[in-house]
Amino acid sequence: MEALTTLVTDIGGAIWNYMFAVLVGVGLYLTIRTRGVQFRSIGEMFRIIGEPSGNDSTGRKQISSFRAFTISAAARVGTGNIAGVAIAITLGGPGAVFWMWLIASLGAASAFVESTLAQLYKHHGKDSYVGGPAYYMQRGLNARWMGVLFAIVICLTYGFAFNSVQSNSIVDATSQSLSTFAPDVANSLMLKVIIGLVLVVLTAAIIFGGVRSISAVTQVVVPVMAVLYILLGLLVVVLNITAVPAVFLQIIQGAFGIREFVTGSVFGVIVQGMKRGLFSNEAGMGSAPNAAATAAVSHPAKQGYIQALGVYFDTILVCSVTAFIVLLSNPAYGDSAQGASLTQSALALQLGEWAIHFLTVAIFLFAFSSVIGNYYYGESNILFMTEKAWVLQVYRVLVLVCVFGGAVVALDFVWALADVFMAFMALLNLIAIALLAGIATKVLRHYENARLTGQEPIFNAYEFPELKNLESWDGNDTVTTRQFWIDYDAKKKAAKKK
Repeated sequence: MEALTTLVTDIGGAIWNYMFAVLVGVGLYLTIRTRGVQFRSIGEMFRIIGEPSGNDSTGRKQISSFRAFTISAAARVGTGNIAGVAIAITLGGPGAVFWMWLIASLGAASAFVESTLAQLYKHHGKDSYVGGPAYYMQRGLNARWMGVLFAIVICLTYGFAFNSVQSNSIVDATSQSLSTFAPDVANSLMLKVIIGLVLVVLTAAIIFGGVRSISAVTQVVVPVMAVLYILLGLLVVVLNITAVPAVFLQIIQGAFGIREFVTGSVFGVIVQGMKRGLFSNEAGMGSAPNAAATAAVSHPAKQGYIQALGVYFDTILVCSVTAFIVLLSNPAYGDSAQGASLTQSALALQLGEWAIHFLTVAIFLFAFSSVIGNYYYGESNILFMTEKAWVLQVYRVLVLVCVFGGAVVALDFVWALADVFMAFMALLNLIAIALLAGIATKVLRHYENARLTGQEPIFNAYEFPELKNLESWDGNDTVTTRQFWIDYDAKKKAAKKK
């Protein structure tokens, strides 16, 4: 296993030596093309996050913008925020945190474009809309081969590799918690098997219920777990408020090579920060658009705004909380790649032993919600490739096998495998969104022009005859009718009078 881990790590390292330049380059390009939409439109992001979705042709409530956001947040806000940040710091030092922030700031433009495109080219599915990079590769670029290739890679990445990472982190956290009073049990194979089986049962109960079942769980679990974790992190910051300026200085010094770390170079610090930042916020990777496409909104750009906000929420807020928890506890750098257990130890040092057990519960919720969010990304792409029911059932079983397997596989191997898959997937998607950037900016201008007139932006395909293969913007959705928004405004005004 050690030799295999080394091989996979070397392959991933070689790929990422070039991928960081692609990430930054496309992020800068899209920032310029959208005129910095991720910076100048933050107010608009908050304005639309709670909007209603309306009903479909059968009268059933459609998936709202917020519910779609929580599906992607369920996958985003996972152990990448706890274990991934800790690994980045131990391998790259505090400077890795700066590069996580940078990749998030640039990546928010990529998130806006990819989710806008996912909405634009979405497809009427059985239970809701479906869409994502595979769909805009086929419909926007007329490259089904590229869409199929992406679909295969995302199924491998999220259904298998990333779900193994999540269950692995749950075991890591539980072992750390049990080591304080039952060390023999903490490191036993039996514990890993039991946790794996429990995760399989819980995951199966939800994923066989479809996207509506998934969104019903995520819209409750994600906000609760995120708020609790953020409050705990802020408590640590408040208790160490005098040390906060020194932590900021550590981050800046490390980012530009003023201090030496085990990586031996600034380049190593940058790569560690960017890899973990991308794993955490997924901007430009092509994952979140699969969730973004499920929402019923009046304009494609709306979900682009929401997903861009999700990048800030994930990296600038949640990942920063983890970074400060770890750095305020003066960790050692370079001994080994330490994951969730390092964050647990740091939290215990600040707040007491009880914090280890609290974080174990938090990690379980983070990771489990990520498992079901990750699974949905695979499902939507299985449906892109084939609508044969047995294929989806086989995929579900294989996901459950990987969830169980991740509980007993070494941490280093799982992370190394995830790094390789993530790079290939991101490369395919970044090429596609760069080629389709002109269409995304055209949609953005349409939205902004409507806002300048004081009207709620509504998108209809007939206004854009030059855009081909648009299936879902024919005006049949109630949310894309002017009357829907007249009624919605009237309800808001009536509610204010009360």
